[in-house]
Amino acid sequence: MNVWTIAKIGAKETLRRPLALFLVFLLPMVFYLVRIDVQWQAIRLLAIGVGWAVATLSLFSGVVSSQLDRRLCVMGARPSVLFAGRHIAQTGIGLAVSGVYFAVVATTQDVVHLPAVGLLLVTTVLVSVPLGALMSFAVARELEGALALLSVMALQLLVDPDGSKAKLLPLWSTRKISAYAIGAEDARALSEGTLHFLLVFALCALAAWGASVARLGIVRASRLPAATQRN
Repeated sequence: MNVWTIAKIGAKETLRRPLALFLVFLLPMVFYLVRIDVQWQAIRLLAIGVGWAVATLSLFSGVVSSQLDRRLCVMGARPSVLFAGRHIAQTGIGLAVSGVYFAVVATTQDVVHLPAVGLLLVTTVLVSVPLGALMSFAVARELEGALALLSVMALQLLVDPDGSKAKLLPLWSTRKISAYAIGAEDARALSEGTLHFLLVFALCALAAWGASVARLGIVRASRLPAATQRN
């Protein structure tokens, strides 16, 4: 079983929940429309909303697929392949949604650096997928996990973005990249935001991969002695 097979399975699992998809992806639009008259706030809130939506879908995927992944491991599937496949599926869905919202911004706002809005949404998706996966390991229930993610996103808006503590939050980069997009800051802000994204993405992806491999590796290893005895 290869990565692309797992990715297809993961995408189908997510798409089987149309109501959940609709409700989750409605929030970014609500955030955006509430402050559409204030450009920088609208774009920043849109990014935070997309981040919560994608992270929540990744959380749902992790919780729902946990039993199936255990069975697949027993059948010989590699934990890294399962993680990569599901990660690709959620990233693909997230990028598709970010493309829709990029089109919304392009048609409703006169942005100084429009490509930076695309970068903002793409980096938000790439961080949010492993963030949601991590939350699925920490919180085994969908509702509690979604609320925990919502709290993380709320902190992004409540903490002083210029303070040192703000940089510890996973989507601090959205502040810098969105500021550059609207022309409020120069290219240095874009560099700082991109660097922060790369660091957070690497940490979240590695942590999520490690947690997934460790959990599924235990299941797979526990079955090896039984298989050896049967042989």
